[in-house]
Amino acid sequence: MNRAFSRKKDKTWMHTPEALSKHYIPYNAKFLGSTEVEQPKGTEVVRDAVRKLKFARHIKKSEGQKIPKVELQISIYGVKILEPKTKEVQHNCQLHRISFCADDKTDKRIFTFICKDSESNKHLCYVFDSEKCAEEITLTIGQAFDLAYRKFLESGGKDVETRKQIAGLQKRIQDLETENMELKNKVQDLENQLRITQVSTPPAGSVTPKSPSTDIFDMIPFSPVSHQSSVPTHNGMQPPPIPSRSNEIKRDLFGAEPFDPFNCGAGDFPPDIQSKLDEMQRQRWRGSKWD
Repeated sequence: MNRAFSRKKDKTWMHTPEALSKHYIPYNAKFLGSTEVEQPKGTEVVRDAVRKLKFARHIKKSEGQKIPKVELQISIYGVKILEPKTKEVQHNCQLHRISFCADDKTDKRIFTFICKDSESNKHLCYVFDSEKCAEEITLTIGQAFDLAYRKFLESGGKDVETRKQIAGLQKRIQDLETENMELKNKVQDLENQLRITQVSTPPAGSVTPKSPSTDIFDMIPFSPVSHQSSVPTHNGMQPPPIPSRSNEIKRDLFGAEPFDPFNCGAGDFPPDIQSKLDEMQRQRWRGSKWD
């Protein structure tokens, strides 16, 4: 392992100062992970961390898990580790918290740096795998340190405090964005639950049809009103309504009441006809009695 900042004096930097001070230099790499270390720097410290993370990654690879790819954005303000597609910031390592950076000369794909975590104040070693750019990424971080130190000397130390305040604000913005995303997910879950509740609940004022009650023989009791409604239709038309019986006396087309010989008065017929009618009425009465 070599310190990235112990470059030869005749070796020039790879990027323009403006690219690192006003913008950033992006790189793609595979992220083996991070692990806590006891010391803020040292070749043996990072070598043990690399050995530990390589072994853990080998186990995950045997289980079918792939090494995640990340995007590194290097500037004089620090190193950001992002998800390549969504550009979500996974780690924001401020430059003044990075204490050591090196690439592995025995494995030219591996490079690391040690950064002090802003929340736990623990030193974490970040390990990456880049097939072609490991040394270049290490030198770019070294150039960012060189430019940041020059700006520190030019500003008399004021620029460092400003960058610390900016870094704190960036961290606060990142926390708020994470909190905002969590709140959006909760709102979405509540909206989904509300839709499910509205679908399963019948509208207010609706009456659920009840099945008709049955007697002890599991039969629907007879109802004169419901019997008429159960009569099937013929050719899509309802049958004519049953005429209701009335106590009114029916009359013929001339407006006269129907003739009933037994309801006529005694003085309406001659005596011989009346006697025969009386005899017929008595026979009718006897016949109805025996029936």
